[in-house]
Amino acid sequence: MPDLVQSISRVSLVAAVAALAVVAAQPAQAQSASTTFFVTSVGIGNGGNLGGLAGADNYCQTLAQAAGANASGVKTWRAYLSTQAADGKPAVNARDRIGKGPWQNSKGVVIAKDVAELHGANNLTKQTALSEKGEVINGRGDTPNRHDVLTGSQADGTAFPAGEDRTCKNWTSSTQGAAMLGHSDRMGLRDDDASKSWNSSHPSRGPDGGCSQADLRSTGGDGLMYCFAAN
Repeated sequence: MPDLVQSISRVSLVAAVAALAVVAAQPAQAQSASTTFFVTSVGIGNGGNLGGLAGADNYCQTLAQAAGANASGVKTWRAYLSTQAADGKPAVNARDRIGKGPWQNSKGVVIAKDVAELHGANNLTKQTALSEKGEVINGRGDTPNRHDVLTGSQADGTAFPAGEDRTCKNWTSSTQGAAMLGHSDRMGLRDDDASKSWNSSHPSRGPDGGCSQADLRSTGGDGLMYCFAAN
């Protein structure tokens, strides 16, 4: 009889552990499925050449799918990028590409309820600007610093005027040009608005011309992007 009791106890313990494992796994899956904003955990790897807006959007979609953030298959993901007027084509504003909000990270924390709040008093910090995997992005003081995020945008989310390049030739150049960058951790070299800007801190620069992967890394970046679910 004692052996029977011990056997039943062992079976019960195993069942309880298995049940706890299932319960523990469920919230993470649910949170991933409800994600509507993330910072790419890695860049495309070709500097400022993202394959244009279409290539950047596809990259956001691919990472979201791989992370389970698009489990329903109905989310349309857009990269937060502007383009400048060129070759007879009008400018595109990042703020007009990402839907109406609200947006939340992989932990369920809302970073902005709408476009106005996103470009005003939003909840973007180093702790909330998480990757699609729910990881904190390295920032100022970390090694390596990866807080420079490609945006090509002014602080209000609109494109820069045609002329001086701020989009690595509308996201097709990995050599000459420059891209406007934001700081995902809201920290920089100075205590000013630009250093604290998540979307319009400073342009890229470097010995290769400003748009290579090495150039982006030289100022504390890695070719990362912000991705938003637009629907």
